[in-house]
Order: sequence, then structure tokens, then C-alpha cells
Amino acid sequence: MDKSSTLTRAELGEAVHSAIGLSRAESSQLVETVLDKVSDALIAGENVKISSFGSFILRDKNRRIGRNPKTGEEVPIEPRRVLTFRPSQILRERINEGA
Repeated sequence: MDKSSTLTRAELGEAVHSAIGLSRAESSQLVETVLDKVSDALIAGENVKISSFGSFILRDKNRRIGRNPKTGEEVPIEPRRVLTFRPSQILRERINEGA
């Protein structure tokens, strides 16, 4: 995979099909089920930790004043919830080995 490539749901389903031998439809459904479970947990306000991979962490940001860089005008930024990903040490090491 080159630097401009993106891994898709279809490619994940194909990887499951190749590795486990489930039908393509079952493999796609398995990928969808996992992604739905992760999404549902995040929507419910839960952090998601996948061992040896990383953690999806929700953070609540307070209201603050920002500045339009073009005009310099102060603009209020409303409170919001943001999602961050923190890779595990194992994943970091694997990425750096491949770099």
C-alpha cells in the first residue's frame, strides 16, 4: 500500500474472507458488526480500547473564544465532543519498523 492509499470496508471484508475463509457476505457482515459495535460505544460516550492496537478516546471541549485568522475577528467556538485515537506501544513500534 502506498502513502496515498486508503483501507476500505470492502478491503477489510476481503481480508477477513482470505484469512478465515468465511463467505464474502459473511466477512462483510462481520466487519460491519465490529464497526457498528465500536460506533455504538462511542455514541454512548464510552471510550474504546482494542488491545495491542490502540484506544479511541472521547473528550469534551468547553466553549471558548477563537479568532478568525483572516480578519482577526473573535468568534465563539461552541462546546463539542471530539474523538482522538491513541495507538498502543505495540502498534507504534510496528509502524516505525515499516517506515
